[in-house]
Amino acid sequence: MNYNTKREQLIIPEYGRHVQKMVKYATSIKDKEERQKCVQAIISYMGQLNPHLRDIPDYKHKLWDHLFIMSDFKLEVDSPYDKPSPEKLSEKPDLVKYPKTKFSFSYYGKHIETMIETAVKMEDGEEKYILTGMIVNHMKKCYIAWSKSSIDDQIILKHLEKLSKGKLQLHEDFIIIEDNKATAKKTGYTKKNNHKNNYKKKRY
Repeated sequence: MNYNTKREQLIIPEYGRHVQKMVKYATSIKDKEERQKCVQAIISYMGQLNPHLRDIPDYKHKLWDHLFIMSDFKLEVDSPYDKPSPEKLSEKPDLVKYPKTKFSFSYYGKHIETMIETAVKMEDGEEKYILTGMIVNHMKKCYIAWSKSSIDDQIILKHLEKLSKGKLQLHEDFIIIEDNKATAKKTGYTKKNNHKNNYKKKRY
């Protein structure tokens, strides 16, 4: 019995041993025209292995690159694309710099700061007050989820003042969400209990 562990190692296992043998055979063909016909048949067969990928841009290009790689770059045929080189293949990709974002309060996250920036740019009025109230409530939920304990509402307001550089204030009638509601599993605003219900009365 001939075990796979004793056979020649596959260069690109996804195509299987049969394709690898076809590529090796094509490389051995001395007649250029016959070799070209054989390679075209191999490319067609490789495409049939993954028909759902045919419409993906550069898919054909990838097939040709894989063909040359499986031939150990020894295959001499006319390709519609530039032939890849072993040197280019072995190049290490450029390091992707991880964005370093400084948070004034890590437990609030970047989204809160983005929401605050958006609210600051808004014109004064009802919509700005509503968004500010939503931000404050969400800040409280984030803090309680992080600390696993309650927090004085005045601390949340001080954090808002710092993050907004004093440019955001709650409406005088806004009531900050209670601790037990801030820790509920299901949060958000519904038609029966939306953010406007946090106001005792509407004065604007």
